[in-house]
Amino acid sequence: MASSTLYGASSIAAASRNPFRFRSPAVRSPPPRRLTRRTSMITAIENDASEVRPAAPEKAPASNGGSSFNQLLGIKGAARETDIWKVRLQLTKPITWPPLVWGVVCGAAASGNFHWNVEDVAKSIVCMIMSGPFLAGYTQTINDWYDRDIDAINEPYRPIPSGAISENEVLTQIWLLLLGGLGLGALLDVWAGHKFPTVFYLALGGSFVSYIYSAPPLKLKQNGWIGNFALGASYISLPWLAGQALFGTLTPDIIILTLLYSIAGLGVGIVNDFKSIEGDKALGLQSIPVAFGMDTAKWICVGAIDITQISVASYLLGIGKPFHALALLGLLIPQVFFQIQYFLKDPVKYDVRYQASAQPFLVLGLLVTALATNHCS
Repeated sequence: MASSTLYGASSIAAASRNPFRFRSPAVRSPPPRRLTRRTSMITAIENDASEVRPAAPEKAPASNGGSSFNQLLGIKGAARETDIWKVRLQLTKPITWPPLVWGVVCGAAASGNFHWNVEDVAKSIVCMIMSGPFLAGYTQTINDWYDRDIDAINEPYRPIPSGAISENEVLTQIWLLLLGGLGLGALLDVWAGHKFPTVFYLALGGSFVSYIYSAPPLKLKQNGWIGNFALGASYISLPWLAGQALFGTLTPDIIILTLLYSIAGLGVGIVNDFKSIEGDKALGLQSIPVAFGMDTAKWICVGAIDITQISVASYLLGIGKPFHALALLGLLIPQVFFQIQYFLKDPVKYDVRYQASAQPFLVLGLLVTALATNHCS
């Protein structure tokens, strides 16, 4: 199972990048040397013990003096850290885990077969761990690895371009998170008694999307439309489907509905593109703000988020769920307010404030939709 993405590389990764632009060459740390294609996990593990990590830069980001809390969450304004385990955690961007955890909750609710007993709660927690810390952590780490040249321009204090973690340590982390997530997917299939390993294949498919999102030659993120939709599907559709498959069955209408909801995830992914325009232009990435300009891109962004939810509300009304449809539209109203109040005024300055204010209503709408589909089954 996702900008990035099970599951994507950025969110509903609201604060996973640092918008600071360090223009003076004097304050830039050089990007790390490139590994050849022959680099393998075995080599990484063998060399890891003997390799000495480069020292982290002496200055932390200047926005707030550097926050240890921000560092642990993997968001901007993070303090400089030399403890390798804290740096490893920062690479996984824990701030991006909640949407995936919530997606599992929605899938379990939509299945109609989740019960509040010890076994079902334990299954759901393992599915959340698979989706968040392991596969979202894998996604974010591999995205940072392939973004190290961009980050050297946009945010040179991130762990990889700053040298706070070595190349071999990054590669080892990527493999361990990937294999751990796939292993948990296989375990959940056995636990649920699946004849066909649905959860495992959802995890495998999401991991593959995460790889081609970040890695050449496909590097889906080079195209703003394809990349951000892959991100949205990874953060909305895949964890929902995993949670529903764990406790029930997947049906074509649910798959289509969650993929439709992923268009809203596309819009959320665009939010994170605004603060990376400089690096994206330098390396030829056609993000939506680069391709259309900031003014047009911000309207594309809010349009994708709002029109998707209006369409889903219309669908719920059509299947005889008027109260769920009204609840979904009610949750859209504060999102529109915060779009006008923050995002449309300045999508770079207010991106984090907008997402922190608006996205809780978006994810609550996901649960409303899940409960509606459960009742109609």
